[in-house]
Amino acid sequence: MSEQQISFEGELKTLLKTGKVIFGARRTIKYLKLNKVKMVIIASTLRGDLKEDILYYSRIANIPVYEYKGSGWDLGTLCGKPFMISTIGVIEEGESKILDLVRAG
Repeated sequence: MSEQQISFEGELKTLLKTGKVIFGARRTIKYLKLNKVKMVIIASTLRGDLKEDILYYSRIANIPVYEYKGSGWDLGTLCGKPFMISTIGVIEEGESKILDLVRAG
């Protein structure tokens, strides 16, 4: 694993502990339309039509999107959930530096 991947995963765990996030593509799209998210994390296995919608609305609102290299199952496991997570919408980043990491990368 690359250094950026390791630091991303560490920052994601910090984000989940100290920040505020929403899970799911449809909820994330809703929050994107309302301009209430600061960034979006999508799994590489996200369905094509949902991915297009998320990229479209995030481009309009100038919100960064990070494509996680693993599957939705990998992202769910990383978040400590027993189910697949295709999309994470970041509402508050808390103490994590995930926004800086994504903008730099």
